[in-house]
Amino acid sequence: MPLGRLGYPGRSPRTPAVVAVVALGGAAGASARYGSSLIWPTAPGAFPWTTLAVNAAGCAVIGVFMVVITELWRTHPLVRPFFGTGVLGGFTTFSTYAVDVQRLVADGRARTGLAYLGLTLIAALAAVWSAVWLTRRVLAWRQT
Repeated sequence: MPLGRLGYPGRSPRTPAVVAVVALGGAAGASARYGSSLIWPTAPGAFPWTTLAVNAAGCAVIGVFMVVITELWRTHPLVRPFFGTGVLGGFTTFSTYAVDVQRLVADGRARTGLAYLGLTLIAALAAVWSAVWLTRRVLAWRQT
């Protein structure tokens, strides 16, 4: 079966619908990230643990989500743009990560900035890989 836009077989969602669900999901994800910054604020000059944790958590959730929607359930074509692109794209933050690194370096803490740069990359990749592996293990366990 030929794949439509977004890699889904058959009919693809219309662009205005995709834009709308990405916007809605983005608002929800960004609100959740903002809420996490209120609950766990980072003091000026402190290591940005909240941003690191949010980005790693978002990567873990995308790992679970991608396994579930590609290997377990057939979902509506708008679920992936809503949750994957919108919610998780709004929740995780590359821009804050980049600004945090820039501020650490500008404050004379280049080593900390570089450590944060590398640690976030490692944590994000480990989170998504672990989540994919664990989700597949759980799915295999459920089928036996």
